[in-house]
Amino acid sequence: MSTHAMRAIRLHEHGGPGVLRYEEVEVPRPGPGEVLVRVHAAGINPPDWYLRDGMSNLPPETRPKFELPVIPGTDVSGVVEAVAEDVEAFSVGDEVFGLLRFPSFDGHAYAEYVAAPAADLALKPAGIDHVHAAGVPMAGLTAWQFLIELGHDHPSPFQAATHRPVPLDAGVRVLVNGAAGGVGHLALQLAKWKGAHVIAVASGAHEAFLRGLGADEFIDYTKNRPEELVRDVDLVLDTVGGPDSKRFLRTLKRGGSQFPVFFGDFDEEETAELGVTVTATQVRSSGVQLAELGRLLDAGTVRVAIDSTFALADARAAHERAARGHIQGKIVLTVA
Repeated sequence: MSTHAMRAIRLHEHGGPGVLRYEEVEVPRPGPGEVLVRVHAAGINPPDWYLRDGMSNLPPETRPKFELPVIPGTDVSGVVEAVAEDVEAFSVGDEVFGLLRFPSFDGHAYAEYVAAPAADLALKPAGIDHVHAAGVPMAGLTAWQFLIELGHDHPSPFQAATHRPVPLDAGVRVLVNGAAGGVGHLALQLAKWKGAHVIAVASGAHEAFLRGLGADEFIDYTKNRPEELVRDVDLVLDTVGGPDSKRFLRTLKRGGSQFPVFFGDFDEEETAELGVTVTATQVRSSGVQLAELGRLLDAGTVRVAIDSTFALADARAAHERAARGHIQGKIVLTVA
């Protein structure tokens, strides 16, 4: 392999995990406002397999534009190798992590090197390794922008209204559905950091894990229906979404809010009758917010759980693991 070449995963067609190819490509050059990062680890997220299968599960009007072949991935942790002349925030040798160019699909993170916008990066917390740092960006920023601070004024493709987080404190009761997953387990910890009472919903295998993260109550959805057990919560964060998401509306008290991370199917008349609000947003890259998360990670206030790791060349196996579901934390690719 030449000194200007690297290994990366690319898609030449859409389909199952088998379409992920491990190939030799050119090392990218950082443009204005960018740095070149030698990738040590890359996080795997749902948009990666949406891109792989052609985004058939997204409404056509919300699908970003892209061209094949494409290197998937948005979450990276690595070391700065070079910086553009106009970049002052980072220097060669800095350890960084970030969510790259989201919500576009130009992250190109499944690779040995990536050209990354400096604005999308933050210094990697010194207290965690690259694998754990790579598991944070998309999931952590999703939890942050839904629960703590939106931090941008870009309109959501899913609704006309601007999403507004609910102030969290000791008097607030929060239900997190899908609490063991990437977004869920970080959202649970952020809500606890703010002092909220958190009810975690997941399968029974995750109970000890979630109670260890601070869940005040746990519901095993394989044995009980949360909407039959819970009433008068202030906020539902549903990381699963989909057509069944509306069942959680009846767990809310009047004036409460439901935040579906993946858009659901809601009836405006029903929400008005119940006196509740349904609102969502689309996560966006933010080095500034990642730096705030990094401080919590360094302090041990928030930790990221790793479900499993796979070598970059084994991205297909990583996507097959994701397809089996019941993920506890994050799946991460390691880059030699």
